[in-house]
Amino acid sequence: MSVQSAAADVDVDLKQLFASLARNWLRIVLVTLVVTGLAFALAWLATPYYKATAKLEIGSRESEYTRPPGTNDDDKPILDEQGVATQVQIISSPDILKQVAANLDLESKPEFNAARDMSALNSMLVLFGLKSDPHDIPPEELVLNAMHDKLNVYAVEKTRAIAIEFASKDPQLAAAIANGIANAYIASKSDAKLESNAAATNFLAPEITELQNRVKDAEAKVAAFRAQSDLLMGGNNAVLPTQQLAELSSELSRVRASRASAEASAESVRRALQNGGSLDSVPEVLSSELIQRLRERQVELRANIADLSTTLLDNHPRIRALKSQLADLDGQIRNEAQKIIRGLSAQAQTAKAREDQLVTDVNTLKAASARAGEQQVQLDALQRDANVQRQQLESYMASYNAAASRKDRKYSPVAASLIAQAQVPSQPYFPKIGPITGAAAAASLLLMAIGTLLGELFSGRAMRPAPGARFENIEQVAMPVARTEPAIAEAHDEDRAFAPYEEAAAGHSIAETELPRPAESEPAEVHAAAADRPASVVGPSEPAGSAPEPRQSRLGEIDIEKAAEKLIASGAARAIFVSPEGDEAAASAVLVAREVSDAGLRVLLLDLTASGAASRPMLDSSLFPGITNLLASEAQFSDVIHPDLYSDAHVIPVGTADPVRAMRAADRLPIIMQSLTTAYDLVVVECGPADAQGISRLVGDGTEVFLSMLEADDQVTQAAVKLIENGYPDVTLVTPVGHEPGDPLPGRRSAA
Repeated sequence: MSVQSAAADVDVDLKQLFASLARNWLRIVLVTLVVTGLAFALAWLATPYYKATAKLEIGSRESEYTRPPGTNDDDKPILDEQGVATQVQIISSPDILKQVAANLDLESKPEFNAARDMSALNSMLVLFGLKSDPHDIPPEELVLNAMHDKLNVYAVEKTRAIAIEFASKDPQLAAAIANGIANAYIASKSDAKLESNAAATNFLAPEITELQNRVKDAEAKVAAFRAQSDLLMGGNNAVLPTQQLAELSSELSRVRASRASAEASAESVRRALQNGGSLDSVPEVLSSELIQRLRERQVELRANIADLSTTLLDNHPRIRALKSQLADLDGQIRNEAQKIIRGLSAQAQTAKAREDQLVTDVNTLKAASARAGEQQVQLDALQRDANVQRQQLESYMASYNAAASRKDRKYSPVAASLIAQAQVPSQPYFPKIGPITGAAAAASLLLMAIGTLLGELFSGRAMRPAPGARFENIEQVAMPVARTEPAIAEAHDEDRAFAPYEEAAAGHSIAETELPRPAESEPAEVHAAAADRPASVVGPSEPAGSAPEPRQSRLGEIDIEKAAEKLIASGAARAIFVSPEGDEAAASAVLVAREVSDAGLRVLLLDLTASGAASRPMLDSSLFPGITNLLASEAQFSDVIHPDLYSDAHVIPVGTADPVRAMRAADRLPIIMQSLTTAYDLVVVECGPADAQGISRLVGDGTEVFLSMLEADDQVTQAAVKLIENGYPDVTLVTPVGHEPGDPLPGRRSAA
């Protein structure tokens, strides 16, 4: 269980906390000096290591003059983060490391071959089996393992550059190995390209020869099929039947249009003649020259008739002759119109015959064009095959020429270059004596200061009650004891000052015992007077004669159920039970705690009796740690809080610690009470036969005081009067007599 104190109950005394640094300054300084000296000695005696760094740039190095035709830098993929990481793995691969190790003869150097010139310490470790024997490992593997341990290859952030770091005891060797790895990587990439070019030419030469033969065969098949199918090509890259069909279709459309036009013109003239209408609106009539001359003659005759009509009558021979000529002209015009109709009809018939002939020819060409289309599909397939093989042949020949030229000239541009050679380092990178010594001094000083502060804080010496807390004027509190036998007093002067605790251990409640506050400055008479006081007297918390005037009490005896209901209804946080009649009356606190717990509240019972009468019926043993263990710093809250056997309530028993030692920390009890009140809904405290001044040390906000009784005798009456007279007018009498536990409700247990 976790119990948290209210922030307003206790504070950290910063002055006391940091004063511990001054009290322990010698220990802190000594430890810091020892650690600093050890760090300085280790750094001074350590073997120095030198680190050299070479840098590579990953990118295309192809010249525009040597680049194969039809390609450019944009066609080549740019290495991304994963590509650069891949090159990092290639650089640190065993093949490159083996090549560098062979070139620099690293196997002969003891730094890389542990089997050579083994030290006495390593020989002893091998002898006792604490280290593997390097003679059992191949020298090549030993060299590679040592190189891997000293090599660091990484990609420079946000660039396409790779750094190669190598550390060694020899600065010149470190620079030589870093440069050797970079050069070996570039050489391996160049060799790989040369091998790729050679493999390409070896592959392309026979492929080109085979493709040439296949192209010849494909083109021969195209020519043979074209001759066999008689697929003559016309204009617009079309076969002849298809082109002829298109031309005849155009002619047929023109003939059909001409026939339709002739039939329409003949029909319009015919309707004009039949209806007696004017022929002037017919285009064909107007286009006839003969009809136009007859029309002109007709207009002339009508003009003459009109002139003569002014002087002659209608029956005049001359007028009649002119009218006769006019009638003959009308007949001639109609006869000419009939001829036009007959000519248009003949033209339409001729167009009809031409149309029929063209339709026949078109149908014939349709069949021929369909056959030519099927043959054209096969021809196109043969041509596509020939074109594909020709293009592949041309591509292979271009690639072959480029690869062959690079192979003959041994030209292989590598996509990497050495941009920074490793220089011989002049200063070792390890050990840095100054930083190591300073870091050790600062770390040891900081750790010792933190350890000292934590020790002071956890010991409780740096804790003090918060200003304004309710327990700043407390001089003594009701305290339990763990056993009824008399405590064995030690023969030291300091233990004589705690004689009243031995009296409490003899069977009396601590609420009846005065807590002395011995000090070196007090005379011995003060302690003697304190020891001679009666056991039932409590050291006053207020000056004599300053007790408040007694107020009228509303005493009323209630049973266990009513007491539990009162606590629940009032929302009390603490319930203080005083039992003047002894241990038998302590049953009221147990029963009330169980009743309130069965109602669903979180309840804890704190047993402050001398004999443990309140906690004994709630636990199956009297040997559980309790309040005395908590005060003696022998246990924590989670160790002293136990569950009730017959309800959901929790209980803190008396405990098993030495009561004299526990009473030395009696000033912590108000803080413990405030912590329990924070964690639980209700804290029930059984104080035994305590008086008003004893329980005043346990009272806080939301406290109810109960007087437990078995029978109304003078002892109970006097105890109630004293409580009322000393500032507790609302004391409530409660009795366990006649209490019968009811049936347990669903989801809860009844009190035992």
